Amino acid sequence: MRIRELQRHEWALFRELRLRALGDAPDAFARTLAETLAQPDSYWIQITQSVTEPGGQVMFIGEEEGRAVGLAFGLFDKERRKTGHVGGMWVEPAARGRGVGRALLDAAIAWARSRDLDRMELWVTEGNAPAERLYQRAGFSDTGRREPLPSNPSLRTTQMALTL
Repeated sequence: MRIRELQRHEWALFRELRLRALGDAPDAFARTLAETLAQPDSYWIQITQSVTEPGGQVMFIGEEEGRAVGLAFGLFDKERRKTGHVGGMWVEPAARGRGVGRALLDAAIAWARSRDLDRMELWVTEGNAPAERLYQRAGFSDTGRREPLPSNPSLRTTQMALTL
């Protein structure tokens, strides 16, 4: 297994992974597959640029035998300078349970530390016990904050945080 950063020219890979993630786990993300499918190539190019700028936000890719099997983002909080977010985390079903998720999460945490952030936050859909356990094992804890899932407001999400 290998964890690496998405490269600027890999917008099509980003699109493929995101669509696979939304198709597999529609109740884990803020956007729907239908919304995302409707985006033009220019959207994917722009988003890819936003996570490949040197010193900026980042998208990590988990690979097994040269094939992309997972992704996670390290994102800056727009309002709190010392806070970051883990976002969009997903591992394809066939690769789960082999450490890809933990490696992606560890990469995002290392990214946050390298940017001198004090705190990492993430949201997890209530009832997603495997994801909750993964985040807890990495040191994240429930903040008590709950919000509806934007893509399916009948579901709730739990905020978890890690002090760095």
